[in-house]
Amino acid sequence: MPEKQTPGVGAAGPDLTSHLTGFLATLAPVGYTEKTQHDKRRAVQHFIQWVQHAGITITAIDESCVAAFLARRPRTRHKDHAPSALHQFLQHLRVAGVLPSRREVEPSPADLLVRRYLDYLRDHQGLCQRSLEVYAPFVREFISARHLPHRLGALDPLTIRRYLLDHCRDRSVPFAKLFRAALCSFLRFCFGEGMIAADLSTAVLPVRRWRQAPLPPFLTAKEIKRVITSADRSTARGHRAFAILLLLARLGLRAGEIVALELDDIRWDVGELLVRGKGRLHDRLPLPKDVGQALAVYLRKARCPSASRRVFLRRIAPHVGLSGPTAVCIVAREALRRAGLRPAGRVGAHIFRHSLATQMIRRGASLGEIAQVLRHRSIHTTQLYTRVEIEALRSVALPWPSAEAQR
Repeated sequence: MPEKQTPGVGAAGPDLTSHLTGFLATLAPVGYTEKTQHDKRRAVQHFIQWVQHAGITITAIDESCVAAFLARRPRTRHKDHAPSALHQFLQHLRVAGVLPSRREVEPSPADLLVRRYLDYLRDHQGLCQRSLEVYAPFVREFISARHLPHRLGALDPLTIRRYLLDHCRDRSVPFAKLFRAALCSFLRFCFGEGMIAADLSTAVLPVRRWRQAPLPPFLTAKEIKRVITSADRSTARGHRAFAILLLLARLGLRAGEIVALELDDIRWDVGELLVRGKGRLHDRLPLPKDVGQALAVYLRKARCPSASRRVFLRRIAPHVGLSGPTAVCIVAREALRRAGLRPAGRVGAHIFRHSLATQMIRRGASLGEIAQVLRHRSIHTTQLYTRVEIEALRSVALPWPSAEAQR
């Protein structure tokens, strides 16, 4: 229960009011409209009045106070800016040092083990934040299910194999491969840190994929052109989509690489683009003329004013960098829908990368050239596209003569 004092004597109301102006000054630079600023100001003012009337001291204000305040308010059919406004206000007060840092629950031994593992991936293996977010749920579930770190000594090959089989039953091959990779990585970490006596990653069963598995979906050159030209360049949103689609189609960038692009990564003077790839690797790619023109138009006419150094920003305030690769996948799916294309399966931005590789190999490019453009670490990844030619041969192969024709 928040600490209370007599209203007007040490209560939080007057002190909070003096910080309201500073909070409102942070809204306009990140793109909030005047109406939204007005709505947020009203919500914070009502919260301050409620806090003052309740006699809550400033150091006792936290998310529980916000929840109690919101619970007393009547529901409205219109968009309610109060929840986001009040949480933003609390964050502003913490940054300003008015409120103490948010109280954290003491981490459990399992939480500490997960943190150690993620720090190891980040600092020693060079994995990006997106990779950490992908691996973390698999490892956290394994730690919880096996009651680690208390029972690390009880791990054995049979237990690990049963766990993998139980969790991958009736799941897709990509899921099983990712699950296995996360489990192997964690077990190697435990062995390297001396927490287990043997490297149990060798006990993790490999995930086999049928050799004749279908190729990833791809688009023809004409379909790529239809998708790109579907962007409505009469709007700011369309300019952003057009630039993103060209980066996907011409350079084969991954969705996460487009999200991570910063203004300084575009080397206009030498016609290069710095790409922040997997494993913190930076690659320089030539900047095609049409891609450079699309980026220049977007930056001059469509990019919202913002202090962010990211190239592509949210269209809705706050105008900061895109939240993640999913935002780029949404742009790709919307473009495919506008072009009237519905490739099999659930596709996203990666279909443009597959399409680029397919076009290159059909034009006679070598595997080494394709691997260099797509920045594959292993040539085995690129070898997937050699099957494109096998599929193409089916259309020109003569039928096998029947038994009667051979007589």
